[in-house]
Amino acid sequence: MTPIWLKQTPTGIALSLYCQPGAKQTKVVGVHDGCLKISLQTPALENKANEHLLAWLAKQLKIPQKQIQFLSGQNSRKKRLEIWGSIDAEQITQLLKP
Repeated sequence: MTPIWLKQTPTGIALSLYCQPGAKQTKVVGVHDGCLKISLQTPALENKANEHLLAWLAKQLKIPQKQIQFLSGQNSRKKRLEIWGSIDAEQITQLLKP
């Protein structure tokens, strides 16, 4: 079953994320308000948290960072990202398990 925070799109897979900057470590903490909640080690200053999020996601999903892009929420805790390429919804669900 596909989790609530993951949606197949015509061009890839959209993730709904709720990010909490300034945490002790970057990790998936669970589901919050229909989004995958991720605590980020980086503070929300000058786009650093967004850059850190993209780099961390690319590493977790074992894909190039250029295969991840923001759909919305760059200036918000609630973010929507799209991932495309050779990864499927099941792999993403497994790799981002809380």
